[in-house]
Amino acid sequence: MSWNGMRGISPIPGYVVLQPTTLCNLDCTYCYLPFRSRNDRMSPATAAAVAASVNEWAARNDRFSVVWHGGEPLAAGRPALAELMAPFEGVEHHVQTNATLIDDAWCEFFTEHQMHVSVSVDGPPDLNGERIDRGGSPAYQRILRGIETLRRHEIPFSALCVVGRPAPGLATRLYDYFLDLGCDVLGINIEEQEGVNARANDFGAAPVRAFWAELVAAWRRDPRIHVREIEWTLRYAGAVLSGGADDVLPAALDPIPTIAADGRVFLLSPELAGFTDAHYGDFSSGNVLETSLATILAGAAGSAGWVPEYLRGVEACRSTCPYFGFCGGAHAANRYFEHGRFDGTETNHCRNSKICLLEGVLDHAGAR
Repeated sequence: MSWNGMRGISPIPGYVVLQPTTLCNLDCTYCYLPFRSRNDRMSPATAAAVAASVNEWAARNDRFSVVWHGGEPLAAGRPALAELMAPFEGVEHHVQTNATLIDDAWCEFFTEHQMHVSVSVDGPPDLNGERIDRGGSPAYQRILRGIETLRRHEIPFSALCVVGRPAPGLATRLYDYFLDLGCDVLGINIEEQEGVNARANDFGAAPVRAFWAELVAAWRRDPRIHVREIEWTLRYAGAVLSGGADDVLPAALDPIPTIAADGRVFLLSPELAGFTDAHYGDFSSGNVLETSLATILAGAAGSAGWVPEYLRGVEACRSTCPYFGFCGGAHAANRYFEHGRFDGTETNHCRNSKICLLEGVLDHAGAR
């Protein structure tokens, strides 16, 4: 089949990611961030420069999101984060947090600003062992305390879980855990080899595929949680059956602009922020303190030397991969950190989180 979506880069994103600080109070073993021990902070001028473009996009769309990511965004403190948020109008504010700093005052802040909260937690204590503080101590009890504070304030939250090694029984155990935890939405990330996390992520197709099939089975028994990966896969499968598979992918790639604390803009993969390469430079496409975000995105396809190479890689995926209609092409950071370049095609991330996901869901359907 000839897939028509994902051609070029859209000049208008669906959301933007902002880094209020590079600092994180945890030191998770699989984290990709290079400067999480530093406290480089975003200035109000940088946030205002981003808002100048974002507010125009938000005015023309029913929904537009600003995602505060880190580091640990809450490490910036409430006054600083409120000042950074102030220039934005008509947007939804989201925060991705490790939850360890959440207290009553933060919950009042979330409520006041109508923030959507997503918590990073990998399951019960024995599965959460990679999430440690700078002294090497487990962070689980502090994470749980923050989540319990959210629940006491009746603040809905999503959960993001990293799976390091899929194994039989793990998916069921995780799903049951998150049911009890009380999250509304669950996202599952199979550990990725990217950034400063150089651990290999080739877990083998069979165990990963079985993990996804088991997760679908657990979800179908009690589908109270929206599981991001399952719902996307079912949507695609339904489109295939109805003859509309080519309409699932957007017409163009979302640029997913990430604005670092210093104002530099990184496109397509937030994980590239903070890295440099002798051939590709620092991967940035400009700085909002010098050029408007709208202008940077209008020239996105040629804004950084690696971007045209990446787009050639997407076209290679389109012409060679039968899963392109589901995946849309390997993510830029995964290509780079696994292959050392951007025009390669299949990655371990593709296999773990796209190919095996789709096949696992179909395995479950075929076994019923």
